[in-house]
Amino acid sequence: MSPVTRLLRRGIGLPSPRTPRVRVVRDVAVPMPDGVALRHDRYVPVGISRGPVVLVRSPYGRAGWIGAVFGRIVAERGHQVVVQSVRGTRDSEGELSPFDEADDGVATVRWLTAQPWCDGRVVTLGPSYLGITQWALAPDAGPALRAMGTIVTASQFRDQTYPGGTFSLDNGLSWAAMMQRRGIAAQLAERVRHRVEAGFAAVPLAGADTVASGRAIDFFQDWLREQAPDSAYWAKRSYAARVAEVARNGVAVSMTGGWQDIFLPWQLADHAALRAAGARPVLRIGPWVHTTPAGMAAGIRDALALFDRTLDGVTGPEEELPVHLELSGGGGERRLPDWPPAHVTERALYLRTDHGLGDEPPTAPSSGGAHWAGTRITYDPHDPTPAVGGPILTGRSGPREQAALEARDDVVVFTGPVLDEDLVALGPVRATIHVRAEVEHLDVFVRVCDVDGSGRSVNVTDGIRRLTPTAPGPSADGSVAVEIEMWPVGHRFAAGHRLRVQVSGGAHPRFARHPGTSAALGEADLLVPREREVLHDAAHPSRVVLAVER
Repeated sequence: MSPVTRLLRRGIGLPSPRTPRVRVVRDVAVPMPDGVALRHDRYVPVGISRGPVVLVRSPYGRAGWIGAVFGRIVAERGHQVVVQSVRGTRDSEGELSPFDEADDGVATVRWLTAQPWCDGRVVTLGPSYLGITQWALAPDAGPALRAMGTIVTASQFRDQTYPGGTFSLDNGLSWAAMMQRRGIAAQLAERVRHRVEAGFAAVPLAGADTVASGRAIDFFQDWLREQAPDSAYWAKRSYAARVAEVARNGVAVSMTGGWQDIFLPWQLADHAALRAAGARPVLRIGPWVHTTPAGMAAGIRDALALFDRTLDGVTGPEEELPVHLELSGGGGERRLPDWPPAHVTERALYLRTDHGLGDEPPTAPSSGGAHWAGTRITYDPHDPTPAVGGPILTGRSGPREQAALEARDDVVVFTGPVLDEDLVALGPVRATIHVRAEVEHLDVFVRVCDVDGSGRSVNVTDGIRRLTPTAPGPSADGSVAVEIEMWPVGHRFAAGHRLRVQVSGGAHPRFARHPGTSAALGEADLLVPREREVLHDAAHPSRVVLAVER
């Protein structure tokens, strides 16, 4: 065992290795049905000649942290590991077609189970893209697949790409540009990031990839075009409809997510599908963003424990209480039998005309037209409302101080009274925001913040919705009731703190700015400032609904 893996093992929180000596067979080529060869490294614990295999399929190469953490350290636990580069990455042949991983994954499992050193049992492991490769192969892997260790991921990435009908510009462009610069020297990374940030400002958006990477990126252009929920492009790359099959096949699953991870809402949809099909997946959620080392470590520990139970019959407390939650805001931990929690109740926070928050619906009269009770703001796409923290792929994610954002005149803020006692929010969050505008195309962004005794405001959860003339469509009086599914939450608002709700017209570059017109995503070359009114009167009870512990 090398000093590096010793440090990594301690960082992950694993016990001493079962097998400190590991042999690595490098650059093994596996033919796919179409003749393309994919290459992998095989990690073999010394003394193991035959047994189950942990399969890791990665677009990020096989060396570095991928090989050390998911190859060598897992092998030190006594498991054979195959770390494969997916099609079109590193030295695997073919062309990368993001998320289209089913055929290659299934072919790889069949090749593995035909090898004399595999006993016919396969488990899978990995975060993010390494997670969707697991869901891609799972339905058709047959009885060989016994368990999946999924970390900050989901069975489909389409909805993360277009949350609420918008476009995840920061996540999409950052990842697309990263995949074009494999092998870049570390000292150039900051310069390349500046190019990506310049791409965020591209008008029209179809030129963003060229600004960020120096050339057009085919799959980024696909993402700009293929927004429709029934798109054949995304249907080929979504495995959500078959999650229940994975449960019925008896595959054990561990799922690790973060309260501010980019995939959490859709990971929990996968959890619900597994539960509906009778499975009992292990679910852990903590105060993490997509790349938090502590969250990654927790996911690896849970996956390895799952493999021990599945392959070796080891029992553990997760079998009784499979949901393990670590709350932000110092809220402690919860061990529960299921998600969403059964011990919570809904609490609505109504936006008030005095810019407070109340538990009761507003009573301000509304006679329609200019006499509606509301707050006007103007969203200017030339100076789009910025993103400050939240579930973002890059390092600017997570909880962030909101003072500068809340001081802008394109953000309207509503603040509740000082809490007499702790308020623990735990579960789904949704908002209904009534607006009126002269245009039928606009975005509505809503955020809940925790304001401490000094007045420092920090984001906790948020969500966005893009309006079109028919979705959701106007009410009889011309206003629009905008329903927004926000990020699930696990947070303690401490006594002495206050809750705050922000409403604005976007969060750029996390989400692509709305041009103020009906132009298609990627094609808008005209940016038009647009005014809208956030309504909060008796006829338009705008609110955020939290699930809170009783």
